[in-house]
Amino acid sequence: MTKKIKIADLPEFDMTEHLPDAQAIAEYLTVVLEEDDPAALADALGTIARAQGMSDIAKSSGITREALYKALRPNASPRFETISKVCAALGVRLVAQPIHAHSA
Repeated sequence: MTKKIKIADLPEFDMTEHLPDAQAIAEYLTVVLEEDDPAALADALGTIARAQGMSDIAKSSGITREALYKALRPNASPRFETISKVCAALGVRLVAQPIHAHSA
């Protein structure tokens, strides 16, 4: 007989545990950017900042910790300047790619 597991007994997924380095961070951000959802990007940057240490990211970005929490919460709409500063503090940059490849 198979033992049934209740959903309530499962551990809660925490993305911060899966972002050990800049490569993992870049891959996570790439997936989030493909969703084309500014609120999802803000939330992802907040998750990454928590994984790396919000105080350290605040210091590196020149933004107060409180302002970072506010700007990077779910459903936030941070300014591009904030996103840029946080990305620099995280050691990643956003890169533009063509949506459709040109055929020769």
